[in-house]
Amino acid sequence: MALTLRSPTSFMTAIDPSKAHKTAEEFPSRVHVGPAKPACRLRAVRASSHREVVERGATSTPQAERLHGLPGQRSGEGGVSARVPVYVMLPLDTVSASGGLSRARALQASLMALRSAGVEGVMVDVWWGLVEKDGPMRYNWEAYMELVKMVERSGLKLQMVMSFHQCGGNVGDSCSIPLPPWVLQEMSKDPDIVYTDRSGRRNPEYISLGCDTLPVLRGRTPIQVYADYMRSFHERFSDYLGDVIVEIQVGMGPCGELRYPSYPESNGTWRFPGIGEFQCYDKYMKASLQAAAIEIGHEGWGKGGPHDAGHYNQFPEDTGFFRREGTWNSDYGKFFLEWYSGKLLGHGDRILAAAEGIFRGTGAKLSGKVAGIHWHYQTRSHAAELTAGYYNTRYRDGYLPVAQMLAKRGVVLNFTCMEMRDEQQPGHANCSPELLVQQVKKATKVARAELAGENALERYDESAYSQVLATSRADPGVGLSAFTYLRMNKKLFEGENWRHFVAFVKSMAEGGRKVSLPKSDSMHSDLYVGFIGSKDRSSEGKVPAAV
Repeated sequence: MALTLRSPTSFMTAIDPSKAHKTAEEFPSRVHVGPAKPACRLRAVRASSHREVVERGATSTPQAERLHGLPGQRSGEGGVSARVPVYVMLPLDTVSASGGLSRARALQASLMALRSAGVEGVMVDVWWGLVEKDGPMRYNWEAYMELVKMVERSGLKLQMVMSFHQCGGNVGDSCSIPLPPWVLQEMSKDPDIVYTDRSGRRNPEYISLGCDTLPVLRGRTPIQVYADYMRSFHERFSDYLGDVIVEIQVGMGPCGELRYPSYPESNGTWRFPGIGEFQCYDKYMKASLQAAAIEIGHEGWGKGGPHDAGHYNQFPEDTGFFRREGTWNSDYGKFFLEWYSGKLLGHGDRILAAAEGIFRGTGAKLSGKVAGIHWHYQTRSHAAELTAGYYNTRYRDGYLPVAQMLAKRGVVLNFTCMEMRDEQQPGHANCSPELLVQQVKKATKVARAELAGENALERYDESAYSQVLATSRADPGVGLSAFTYLRMNKKLFEGENWRHFVAFVKSMAEGGRKVSLPKSDSMHSDLYVGFIGSKDRSSEGKVPAAV
């Protein structure tokens, strides 16, 4: 049978790029399932010969082969796997606010198309605000269970994100999913349980790490709440962990990233490439800073964050703290930044320690996401990274401690902005995503941590894919264990975009060696896109991907 996604004139109706918010209409809506017609179409055999559709109850594969990027999965020179499996992020509203799967039939068709392209699996956010919205420890996993079964039937794998943050107010957020209502009630009673900036602005995206170990959520600490959530998830999905669900990404901050919400886009608070602001002014963070200052005999340093750190949309040289010879490099500055970044590392370690204990022995990988803050990277202070909690300056490596913390727990470091090139960034922003990625790769190598990647922004062009390919193969011994593409929507399935994507997946399967596919027909008729295999694969079952 052939899966066909049809469009009358062009391949898919293009999405207006000017729209700030997208809906569940982001992926194919009209589906035709029927025999393949002998028209002029590009047919191809399945390239992912390493993976067959495995029905439940069939003979299982060895554990190492079920997990992405493990040594021995498929050896190249030196016995190290060169293949980089590609995953695709599902829409943010894959599970709707009402608790069901959004557009389930279209989703199933999209999954089939992804599999025929050689994609390893998909990633989905498991929203705290949806699962535990009915009350403390009242979990509803049913929509996610339906999704897991659908993904399994499609022959794909799953990366599932424990999303303890709200959706809405950041780059790429296309819907609004707040934290659970009962948590919001606790916030209204005690506003200091959320991050706060110098002017007193509260941010409800994520619970402040300042109260990690305090029973501020109806008798439980935030860490206990996150652990109970993950434990319930483990119990509900135990039959699929390590088989269909091959990775659990543990959310540790806004956007699921280990960072402070220093550059919130909601209500125009921050605009690229502003330096952001420190988020240490809730009463719990202030008490911690005061105690740290007293401990080293400088009580005056604990009165609050830097007074001269500027505002969200300023540049480093506009401030006394971040300018070239600013106080960031003074004794006070070093004290504050050590404390601020240390609190973030401690927060990550506490959550990951809980996750490690819960998921140990399941066969599922653990991962944690680190933000790719590349603007002002070429200045001495790296101001935007400092306000986000990464103590990275010209004189100090801020990513090695992060990589070491993750490595200690056996957690994969998932890093963004893998698709970006320096030359594509505005000169006034002093960006260098390429140097940043190189630094993070070096840190993971030293820490002996596993590295995976994502693209930071939606990209469909060959230039972005080429950059990811170059990054994946640039440094011997520091390759990517997996790459997750952001994000599945209608635009991905448009003819030329799809052709570029399929070629990219093929190239990643070949260890980063660039592969080109034939051009599609110019009439935008039904397009069957797959891999052109070598003769030794000609006997494999053909799985045409009509998209």
